[in-house]
Amino acid sequence: MAHNARVWNYWVGGKDNYEVDQQVGEHVAGMFPVIRDVARADREFLGRAVRHLTAERGVRQFLDVGTGLPTVDNTHEIAQRIAPESRIVYVDNDPIVLVHARTLLTSTREGVTDYIDADVHDPDAIVERAAATLDFTRPIAVMMLGILNFVLDTGEARDIVRRVMAAVPSGSFLVLTHPTFDADLGGEGNVAAMEFWNANATPPITARSRAEVAAFLDGLELVEPGLVPCSQWRAGGDLPAAVPQFGAVAVKP
Repeated sequence: MAHNARVWNYWVGGKDNYEVDQQVGEHVAGMFPVIRDVARADREFLGRAVRHLTAERGVRQFLDVGTGLPTVDNTHEIAQRIAPESRIVYVDNDPIVLVHARTLLTSTREGVTDYIDADVHDPDAIVERAAATLDFTRPIAVMMLGILNFVLDTGEARDIVRRVMAAVPSGSFLVLTHPTFDADLGGEGNVAAMEFWNANATPPITARSRAEVAAFLDGLELVEPGLVPCSQWRAGGDLPAAVPQFGAVAVKP
C-alpha cells in the first residue's frame, strides 16, 4: 500500500518512494491535478515561514511535528543557515522517516537537530520528549504543516493544538498548513481524490473548511497576511495562484 510520506516525497520531486507510491501519486494527480502545486506551495511556505521567524522574529527553537521524509531545505537547514545556534526537534512516528531522519538530519556544530519518535495523537509525549532538547521557557515555533489533516476528528485535532501551545511560553508561534474542500480555492476536487487516497494509501486524510482551520488558531494572534492559501503567504510581488491549502503563522500572546 502507498504511504503518505513517500507519495508526498514523489510529488515534490524526491527519490525516496516506491512504484506503488508513484502509481497512487499519479492517480491522485490525474483526479486532482493541482496536488503537485499544493505540494510545492506547502514546501515553499515552510521556507518563507522559517526564514521570517528566524531572521525577523528571533526564533531559535523549532518543534516540527509530522516531519515527513527529508528532502532539501528542511526546517533545520533554513534556520541554521540564518542562525547556526538554532535548535530543532523533528517529530514523526513513521519507521521509514526515522531511518532517513537519523541519516540526513544533521546539525551545525553550534546548534542541535534531534528527532523523536512520537505520534501527533499523543501531544503530551511530544512535549515531554522535546523538552530534552528544547528550552520550554523560551519561545518555540511549533510547525504543524500538513499533519492535522491526518487527525480525522476535528475536536481531537483542536485539542492537540491547544495542549502543545499550552506547553510553550508567550512569544511562541504556531505554523500550520491544512488542505481544504472550499470551492473558492478549487478544493472541491479534494473530495474524490481523498476518497481514493483513503481506499489505497495510509494514513487516512481529511480536509477542512476555512472556519475549521481558523479554529485551530483560537487564542493566538495571526501574523500578516493571516489565514490565506499557503502559496500566497508573504509571497511578495505578484501573488501566485491560490491553492486549496491554507497556511498561517500565529503568535502566542
